[in-house]
Amino acid sequence: MARDTFELVCEIEPPVRPDLTRVRHQIGVLSPVASSFLIPDNHIGRATVSSIAVAHEVGAMGGRAIACLNSRDRNLLGFRRDLLTAAAYGVEQFLFVYGDKPTSGARTSELTVRAMIEEVRGYAEEPALRASPPFRVGVTTGLGGVPEWKRVADFTFVQVSYSVERLLRWRERAELEGLTGPVYAGVMVLASVSMAQRLAAAIPDIDIPAELVERVGRDRSAGVAAACEQVLALRDTGAFDGVHLVPVSRYREVAAHLEREL
Repeated sequence: MARDTFELVCEIEPPVRPDLTRVRHQIGVLSPVASSFLIPDNHIGRATVSSIAVAHEVGAMGGRAIACLNSRDRNLLGFRRDLLTAAAYGVEQFLFVYGDKPTSGARTSELTVRAMIEEVRGYAEEPALRASPPFRVGVTTGLGGVPEWKRVADFTFVQVSYSVERLLRWRERAELEGLTGPVYAGVMVLASVSMAQRLAAAIPDIDIPAELVERVGRDRSAGVAAACEQVLALRDTGAFDGVHLVPVSRYREVAAHLEREL
């Protein structure tokens, strides 16, 4: 299954203060290699600048953006407000997620990802949005089966994995299940041994090679090299439409490495 293009969707770290300087720097550094940017929403349960506002900033700098929206922090009225804001700002692509556990407070629990998909399809027909371009909506999935309701999404982001072989096995199963839209494999830079421990605790079925953890412990640049090699390996398989790359704080090194290889 050959792909005509291979997209690199780079995730950027949203600001936790009312200052977009670092966001602009990330966009500028990664723009030579990124096809588009994913903007997280209240990253790891902490309040951040609105993903829609940051996505608008990406567009102002000439890039393409996908604004992440989580169901954790929204009720129906707030979600409709976000859709109106996105239409006003020209933000047309979303990734809907459940949302990490908040560091304080509780979930609103009114919306689910499934309900958000159904709502965005219906609300787009409302008079207030009828003249706006249609929204494109993506979902995330683990490395198991893909529920039927998720297959109606416009694109799919697959859970981060450090195994190309495991991602390929998942892709074969997903095609048999009828997943037809664009699919992006998750790749994350392993920045430290402690990060490996946190990931293993947060994602029970993630498989981080011990050899990679050892290399990162000896050389802080090893995680960048491994992630970039994985991006190229996934591109060469022809099985995916692109990757969702999470460079964490190593975006400068990632951009420099990929500029040499892509």
